[in-house]
Amino acid sequence: MTAPLFSVRLGLGTWTMGERRRDRAREVAALRLGLDLGLSLLDTAEMYGEGGAEEVVGEAIAGRRDDVFLVSKVYPHNASFKGTIAACERSLARLRTDRIDLYLLHWRGGVPLADTVGAFTRLQREAKILRWGVSNFDVADLEELVALPGGEACAANQVYFSLGERGVEWSLLPWLRARGMPLMAYSPLGQGRLLGHPALARAAATLGATPAQVALAWLLTHEGVVAVPQSSNPAHIRQIAAVRELVLDRSTQAALETAFPAPTGPGALAML
Repeated sequence: MTAPLFSVRLGLGTWTMGERRRDRAREVAALRLGLDLGLSLLDTAEMYGEGGAEEVVGEAIAGRRDDVFLVSKVYPHNASFKGTIAACERSLARLRTDRIDLYLLHWRGGVPLADTVGAFTRLQREAKILRWGVSNFDVADLEELVALPGGEACAANQVYFSLGERGVEWSLLPWLRARGMPLMAYSPLGQGRLLGHPALARAAATLGATPAQVALAWLLTHEGVVAVPQSSNPAHIRQIAAVRELVLDRSTQAALETAFPAPTGPGALAML
């Protein structure tokens, strides 16, 4: 049996980081705190802050690279064979590392998938990336991808999944599970829009937790799902880390299912 791709199922995202120089020290400190608390999966992209988030991550992981599972992404418009290799080299420089643990195509663009897969395969052969995957791919895209030469090596798919956006449960999550391919859930708190929902507030009060913790714990009840919430607030980082100890009882799960029903049919893949 092969080892699971992720040794942890809860990490930290960096979507809004690296955009303002004045925030850098706070952002670096937040990521370092997360690493101290065992949130060793860090998710970033060349798009975030136009490379600024990768620079923040690079500073945060300095001296502790071996303790981190590092995920980054290539822009679709950079995803040609040569463009992917060049983009990866730039990301490696900003991240101050010689390797990326998981390198994703951020979303599907106009470049043929075969070109991107060819570049990923070469980067993997050169040990500049250890695994590769995709983001914002639905089942039809994945079927096309895995039919390509080398496409079966796709290791993960990162998509929008939260209590408030459950469309992936209809066909995408079962497809991924059947192939042992993890789903990475970005924006697992719906960019904060979920947190004022009365049902979530009631569940949190019952459990002595925060609404954010309950929403994250609900995601982690799903087999094969990894969540990457984003925060630069130390208190929130500590709350995220504590989610690993939070258990949702059956009545809480039932109440959440009623308030946030599962999809009853197919729909377009949600994206943010």
